[in-house]
Amino acid sequence: MNTPAAHRATTAHLQAAYPFQSEGGLADGRGAYVGRDLLGGSFAWDPWVLYEAREVTSPNAIVIGQIGRGKSSLVKTLVWRSLPFGRKAVILDPKGEYGRLAEACGVEPLRLAPGGTARLNPLDVGAGVEVSPRVATQRRLELLGSLAGAALGRQLKPEETAALERALVDASEATSATPTLPDVVRALLHPSADAAAALATDKENLARAAREVALELRRLCEGDLQGMFDGPTTVRVDPDAPLLVIDLSAVYRSDALGILMTCAAAWITGLLTRQGAGKRLLVVDEAWAILQSVEIARWLQSSFKLSRAFGVANIAVLHRVSDLLAAGAGDSQQVRLAEGLLSDTEVRVIYAQAPGEVQSARALLGLTDPECELLPQLRPGVALWKVGQRSFLVEHRVGSAEAAIVDTDSRMTLRTTDA
Repeated sequence: MNTPAAHRATTAHLQAAYPFQSEGGLADGRGAYVGRDLLGGSFAWDPWVLYEAREVTSPNAIVIGQIGRGKSSLVKTLVWRSLPFGRKAVILDPKGEYGRLAEACGVEPLRLAPGGTARLNPLDVGAGVEVSPRVATQRRLELLGSLAGAALGRQLKPEETAALERALVDASEATSATPTLPDVVRALLHPSADAAAALATDKENLARAAREVALELRRLCEGDLQGMFDGPTTVRVDPDAPLLVIDLSAVYRSDALGILMTCAAAWITGLLTRQGAGKRLLVVDEAWAILQSVEIARWLQSSFKLSRAFGVANIAVLHRVSDLLAAGAGDSQQVRLAEGLLSDTEVRVIYAQAPGEVQSARALLGLTDPECELLPQLRPGVALWKVGQRSFLVEHRVGSAEAAIVDTDSRMTLRTTDA
């Protein structure tokens, strides 16, 4: 048998054949230390450094991983290690897992609960920023439409959208301050003659057309979820604090979790657009709750698009790739929405996934065959980082001083003794 002739190749060809082995590092190692590149040296990350270096065209990131694989530890240390670089962070915490990180930063989480004293007005728009009445109305209308559509489980009808718009106008004109959800609900249930005339109908027919929308929004004001988003904002937040954690663990089991997270995220958006807010990370943990509805997922996507304008880097945290299709796999609208969200998220951190998730990962995340083969085999703490068109295998390292900050298993491992 003839022996095949030796094949010579340049390093340019070799890096295409063995992409991991030949990677040259990320943005010269500038940023917060993450851990060890398994096929190189140390690995660091900073979304603004990547953006300035033209490694990515969007600062947003998505972290995907099964429970126990290390995604929460990664996010907490990314926030903690970014603070010395002058970065700040806001965290939407549905499970109450970021309390220790907040304590380490010297701040108290903002805990929201039904019947509580802390309220946030999701219709606050651009606190400290000059926003035209037209832009403010448009942003509020988009949020209200997303909340109502998610609660109804369908897209709003044209007459409902028109009624909601007129109700928002009436609610805004009736107060010298920012309108609230109860103001809008009242305007929907009892429309003005001017609103009816503007839509070429009478008050009775307009109220009838808007009734379902009004009753769903009313649940946030007078139902089992009241006391959270049903009035003017009652809390004062230090805009210069390194960290703000909004704790929604009191409603984690609620079927309206996604809607409540969206209300909180809308209020946060107003805070982040404040002039001089600086570079901030916005972490949306358990983002599957928002992605369950096409309506509020679409709102999240529009929020992601605003990131570059205000110096915000979003981090969405999910369990599975299929969470991106939570509102209905196979539905073309949902697929387009997931693809659109990912197009604004050029950093994808993927921990081990079940074999059944691999095909979804290949299609949505643009994985190669070798990457798909690796995905189910990644051990805890090791993730595939897709940064733009580049790939890295990174082992996250946690320092001994950070152990208490990142621990999410304490309630599972806590030993109790009988009295």
